[in-house]
Amino acid sequence: MTSPDFYLQSARRTIQRESQAITALEPQLDGNFVHACELILACTSRVVVVGMGKSGHIGRKIAATLASTGTPAFFVHPGEASHGDMGMITASDVVIALSNSGKTEEVVTLLPLIKRQGTKLISMTGNPDSTLSRSADANLNVAVAEEACPLGLAPTSSTTAALVMGDALAVALLEARGFSAEDFAFSHPGGALGRRLLLKVKELMHTDDRLPLVTDRATLRDSLLEITAKGMGMTAVVDSDGRLSGVFTDGDLRRTLDLRLDIQTTPIAQVMTLNPRRVGAEQLAAEALHIMEEQKINGLIVVDENSRPVGAINMHDLLRAGVI
Repeated sequence: MTSPDFYLQSARRTIQRESQAITALEPQLDGNFVHACELILACTSRVVVVGMGKSGHIGRKIAATLASTGTPAFFVHPGEASHGDMGMITASDVVIALSNSGKTEEVVTLLPLIKRQGTKLISMTGNPDSTLSRSADANLNVAVAEEACPLGLAPTSSTTAALVMGDALAVALLEARGFSAEDFAFSHPGGALGRRLLLKVKELMHTDDRLPLVTDRATLRDSLLEITAKGMGMTAVVDSDGRLSGVFTDGDLRRTLDLRLDIQTTPIAQVMTLNPRRVGAEQLAAEALHIMEEQKINGLIVVDENSRPVGAINMHDLLRAGVI
C-alpha cells in the first residue's frame, strides 16, 4: 500500500523541479526578449498565438492574458490554420509560435506561409537551434533541464516555463503601454474588479426623497426623525445656502446621549460633526469605499461642485453592488 509520505514527496519533487525551471528562465532572457516586445508594440494589428497539444493549451492562456492586458491577441490552432484558418493571419499581425522541440510538424508547416506574407514571427521553444527558432525574428528560450515527470515524457516543467515566459511578456508590454487598472477593468466588466473600478458613486447613491437632510436650524429631535425615516444611519446638515456644513450619525447620537441633552430643544448644529468627509457623484465607488475604510465610517454625503448635498451612500450600498 502506498504511504501518505509517498504522495507528499512526489508533490514536493514536482514543485521543486518546476521552481528550478522557472528560476533558470531569468538568465535566458536576452535581446530576443527585448526585440519580441518591440515587435508587438510596433504591431498595428493583432498578436496571433499558435501551438499544438500542451503547447496549444499554454498558447491559449498566453493569448488570453495578452488580450486582457492591452495587447489584442487570439489563438489559432495550427492544424486548422492549414485547412483554412491561415486566412485569419495577416501581414500586419505578429505570430507567437510555441513548440518545445521547435519541430512540431503542424507549426513548422505554417512557417513558409508566415514568411511569405511578411508576418513577424516570435518563437517560444526549448531548442534554440530548431527549425522554428531559426525562422523566427525573435526566439524566446524556454529550455528546461528536466521535466517534472519522472519519465521525462509528460510536458510539465516545459509548459510551466512557457507559461511564465508568456506572463513575463504580457507584463512587460502592460508596463510599457502604461496600462492602468481602469483599462484592465474595461476588459473585465462582469467581474468583481470591474465593478470596483467602473461603478461610480452616482450609480449607487440615495437621492431626492431618499436623501437624509436637515438644516442647521433643526433640533436634535428633528434630526433623529430624519435618520429613522431614511434608514441610512446618518443625516446631512446644510446651512442657509444649502451647503453641507455637517453630518450627524448614529455614532454621534451615542456620544450625545452621554451629555444628557434635551433632544427637543438642542440644535443639531451644536452636536453635529463639522466639515465631514464627502465624495463627488462622478468619483468611483471604490474611492468612496477607501474613504470609509480610512476614516472608519459607514457612510458619506455626496456633494456637487458647490458643496450642496445631492446624495448619500453607505457600506450596505457598496456591499450590495459587489464593490466590497
